[in-house]
Amino acid sequence: MSEPLISAPLVFRDDGTPYSPRHDDIYHSAAGALAQARHVFLKGNGLPARWRGTPRFTVIETGFGMGVNFLATWAAWLEAAHRPSMLEFLSIEKYPFSADDLRAAHAAIIDEDAFAPLSDALASAWPPLEAGLHRLAFSAGAVTLTLAFGDAADILPRLADLGFTADAIYLDGFAPARNPDMWTPQVFASLARMSNYDATFATYTSAGQVKRALVESGFAYSKVAGFGGKRAMLVGKRAHIRYVIES
Repeated sequence: MSEPLISAPLVFRDDGTPYSPRHDDIYHSAAGALAQARHVFLKGNGLPARWRGTPRFTVIETGFGMGVNFLATWAAWLEAAHRPSMLEFLSIEKYPFSADDLRAAHAAIIDEDAFAPLSDALASAWPPLEAGLHRLAFSAGAVTLTLAFGDAADILPRLADLGFTADAIYLDGFAPARNPDMWTPQVFASLARMSNYDATFATYTSAGQVKRALVESGFAYSKVAGFGGKRAMLVGKRAHIRYVIES
């Protein structure tokens, strides 16, 4: 029997950074949630430039958390002169917040006025905290968010069987040392199976176990400058020849 869905408590450290007691880790850098999303996940996947000329683009994310990466991606889509007609975002979360806590979190960590209507729309459409898939639609249906509540190791193979594919992968979630179940070779193998030919990925971590799991699953990575005091992060793509790029 699968373990029941447990909501995440909303906790802040003394510096105002949201914190997970379960994983003893923070949800984003103290340097800023939106800035981290833009640097690590948007820039790391070459967005929004890669949207030019594509009718449909799909992002798969391994940890929804407070939804900041989704909001940043949606906002970039709204602002992009050349954007796909359809933006699909699929995100997995084992310990989702309640809608009220999601609103409170956004009020505390997002200080750009343009995000207020996006945050409100997300919280207003927030599904019941029940395991499984929940599909939400925004921007007159042009932006869809599929929330997969449950354990990534269980959900990803099922999503692959259902035909979900990725053009970009946001490898998020708590640090590998704090949440090792999110960074296993099995998780990366499922993501590789779901990756389109030119799929890319980005992650804030450069941990050795992540690099090894990426290579074993057929991804090529580069080390680039990290965010918020981190020296390095990883970006890369599905490798069609097995090799690793170091920089």
